[in-house]
Amino acid sequence: MTAHLHVITGGPGSGKSSLIHALAADGLSTLPEAGRAIIQQQVETGGDALPWADRLAFAEQMFRWELRTHRTARARQGPVILDRGLPDVIGYLRVCGLSVPPYLWKAAKVLRYHRRVFIAPHWPEIYAQDAERKQAPQEAEATCLAMSEVYTRLGYELIPLPLASLSERVRFVRSHLEQR
Repeated sequence: MTAHLHVITGGPGSGKSSLIHALAADGLSTLPEAGRAIIQQQVETGGDALPWADRLAFAEQMFRWELRTHRTARARQGPVILDRGLPDVIGYLRVCGLSVPPYLWKAAKVLRYHRRVFIAPHWPEIYAQDAERKQAPQEAEATCLAMSEVYTRLGYELIPLPLASLSERVRFVRSHLEQR
């Protein structure tokens, strides 16, 4: 059996990471997102590859992280659920108004995921800022839209997650994984 890489994308604060943790607790193979880990590492070491300091450097760090994540996921068996993917870096750059380097588009076209991508819609009722999530709600919503546009442009089919409890979202994802 080979790995089947399934991405969960969307804007910040839409419940993606909570869903990833719940899916892992439910026995699925998962890999975390780049953003929070990079921010924590940069703050800890005094780096400036941060979304509020050097967005381009932050995007480059995310790109490297997503390349490693893709390689790691490919080595696993069965379904692997990823908290974001390479196209998310493109979406981030677009939201920031920064140009997307051609090598990033090429990587996103070559290093593919399952054709159906889960997207967590912007959900104002659960959105909250914290030490790593400093975006205004409008930027979170714009990020969700950018992710939708990028994944669609790359030929993926988007499966919107329901605005529902965590257990309902887990059941929803599992039911779609079984359909493949």
